[in-house]
Amino acid sequence: MNFVFLPPHSTTTFVWRERLEAHFPDASFRAPVNESEVHAQLQTADAAFGTFSPSTLAIAPALRWLQAPAAAPPAGFYFDELIEHQAVVTNFRGIYNDHISYYVLGVMLNFTKHLHDYRDLQRERRWQPLSGPSYNQIYLPEATALIVGAGGIGLETARLLKTLGMRVIATDARRTQPSEWLDELHPADDLHALLPQADFVISNIPHTPTSEGMFNAECFAQMKRSAIFINVGRGMTTSLDDLNAALRAGEIAGAALDVFEIEPLPAEHPLWDAPNTILTPHVAVQEAAYLDERRYQIIERNVERFLAGESLINAVDKRHWF
Repeated sequence: MNFVFLPPHSTTTFVWRERLEAHFPDASFRAPVNESEVHAQLQTADAAFGTFSPSTLAIAPALRWLQAPAAAPPAGFYFDELIEHQAVVTNFRGIYNDHISYYVLGVMLNFTKHLHDYRDLQRERRWQPLSGPSYNQIYLPEATALIVGAGGIGLETARLLKTLGMRVIATDARRTQPSEWLDELHPADDLHALLPQADFVISNIPHTPTSEGMFNAECFAQMKRSAIFINVGRGMTTSLDDLNAALRAGEIAGAALDVFEIEPLPAEHPLWDAPNTILTPHVAVQEAAYLDERRYQIIERNVERFLAGESLINAVDKRHWF
């Protein structure tokens, strides 16, 4: 087996290579550092880690497995030639379930207890209890969360929310098996029918040809005026202009985003000071514990399965990008 780590490299890449070399002494693990080395080593590579272009894929005729460097790599990763290629693509899905679920729970508690508002008042040294129709509207044990995407992150989020007594419903493009953490599971096409029920709409879906721009003015108009929108999936699924307009018009009560249609979010974008928003710069899993080890374990398991001729874990439907 010839496995190639494509540049750019990090210290972690070389640590992984050393561990794999020790664990699989009969396989070859290479980390080319320049274009000529990449060209030479891809000629015989049957597995690789990294991001290909059509030109680099064309010089890897034996490639049968590509490990994507992310759970949901950016647009452009799945180009036509790769989609049609024999190589199986695997990703790192499943390693962020706990960390992102904690983020979701954190912002939900912020909205129900208005901690972000009180932090703003603290900076102004203002003692001002918040009351009135705009505050304390959502009581979690009586609230409904709609999780859009019932994969690993969605189900772990559902588990946490059920411990609070919430009603949890979900949509998913693939999952059909029920879960003890979901009160209802619906196909993805039922989204618009379910939006009016939700106090929280939580999106953790990847960016795909069908999900791009999914959350738009039509969706926000169908939500409760007291509802909160949370996006921890991919920014391209949500129209920021439509979200900003919905917040300012009072069509929804608030939003928390860790991912954005444009990253970094431009300083002049009006969403920065839209009412009742929590915006974080794509950091829900930044510096989170154990992620590099979890990535390595997926690679190691798949090297073992590849050598044994077994099917790989975390295989991607390349035509749908996930």
